[in-house]
Amino acid sequence: MVGAALLRHLRARGSEAIITRGRGELDLTRQAEVESFFDEQKIDTVYLAAARVGGIKANNDSPADFIRDNLQIQTNVIAAAHRAGVSRLLFLGSSCIYPRLAGQPMSEEALMTGTLEPTNEAYAVAKIAGIKMCEAYRRQFGSDFRSAMPTNLYGPGDNFDLETSHVLPALLRKFHEAAAKGDQAVRVWGSGRPRREFLHVDDMAAACCHLMELTEDQYWSAVSDRCSHVNVGCGTDISIAELAELIAGITGFGGKIEYDASMPDGTPRKLLDVGRLKSLGWEAGISLEDGIRGTFDWMKKHGVQVS
Repeated sequence: MVGAALLRHLRARGSEAIITRGRGELDLTRQAEVESFFDEQKIDTVYLAAARVGGIKANNDSPADFIRDNLQIQTNVIAAAHRAGVSRLLFLGSSCIYPRLAGQPMSEEALMTGTLEPTNEAYAVAKIAGIKMCEAYRRQFGSDFRSAMPTNLYGPGDNFDLETSHVLPALLRKFHEAAAKGDQAVRVWGSGRPRREFLHVDDMAAACCHLMELTEDQYWSAVSDRCSHVNVGCGTDISIAELAELIAGITGFGGKIEYDASMPDGTPRKLLDVGRLKSLGWEAGISLEDGIRGTFDWMKKHGVQVS
């Protein structure tokens, strides 16, 4: 989803000679393969969007997979990029890097000031390591390696698998299936009280391209060598219950919404402070309702079947 959105925006901006590889062509967890790839190509700029991602269930069930794969991917790519003389790199992290009970909205300076959310701790630790690796390469070698921390993303190309997806696409599929089958109720994990911020993936891609187009002076004057990442979000949030009601309306589900409080809520609230991003000249432009409607249309068009 993220990589496809970045490609759409880079091409729309007239970027040429964009170099990509699919999972079947290049295993980013294999150091030798990554080094050979960088040796063979003439790469000037890197957008590091590759990662193992998933929702609460996937993170909670497979923490070893999440910390291992993400550490390997980012370590191999960042090190190989430096070795190959790449002039600029953008590492994409996640808002889950912040403490579970961080002050809201969460500023970049909140990093490493408290305990992480246990259900996605392994993923968060890997992403924190990626930020710090980029900062370390800048301090030691002067590398222009930047980091962006997107909030919860959704949009075309999302994962709609109920076992591994994030909350918004999971709810979109649940309510779509329930409406199609005429179900009287939909069960939603947790209490419905947690609040989340959602950003359309096309807005995320636009923000990343904007950050990478800034000169070194523009970018590094707004951040610091020890707090170099930039939050990428819309600056507003919504409760899971409100999200469920919105998605029910979009999908045409008219039944009852039931909340299963025995299932984990995750972090109580995750809203990013996007003041640093705004100071660098970018704000989100796609409304949540419009974004969800477009994602729903994409999901139906691309054959997500009712089970």
